[in-house]
Amino acid sequence: MTTRVAKILLLAGVAFFYTLVVFNNLTDYNSNYEFVRHVLLMDSTIPGNHGMGRALHAAWIHIAFYDCIIAWEAVTAVLLWIATAGLVRALGSSAERFNAAKRLPIIALTLSMLMWFVAFHSVGGEWFLMWQSHTWNGQEDAFRNFAEVGLVLLLILLPEAEQQP
Repeated sequence: MTTRVAKILLLAGVAFFYTLVVFNNLTDYNSNYEFVRHVLLMDSTIPGNHGMGRALHAAWIHIAFYDCIIAWEAVTAVLLWIATAGLVRALGSSAERFNAAKRLPIIALTLSMLMWFVAFHSVGGEWFLMWQSHTWNGQEDAFRNFAEVGLVLLLILLPEAEQQP
């Protein structure tokens, strides 16, 4: 039972994190919008780099990118809370039922990891050369979030035994 509770609490922790991220992005829209805008403009990358043709200058594209990130985070938050509730409902059930209840948590955590890996590391970091910026570089934060969520996913993936300590 202890490991099941640990899985539920850590999953709820990730859901809480995403809830705060969405709340902050909606109530202080401009702070992270500026981050996205500068990454897409590539205005703080190494001068003269050969990737500057990738820069996006239209404000509507910046807004669309940022709004898609917020939507991705919101969907992830909702799925994580639903997944947490599903594990709570299955807490006292058989190992087979608890393992079956892990389907949505696995999907939600994978969706989270894809955001940090694809949107931030791949698109932001490599395509828009965010790694070259000293000011607008979110790769360390993205990696930290990817690793934290990945650890929770690994814990969730551990199979349940019928006898729980």
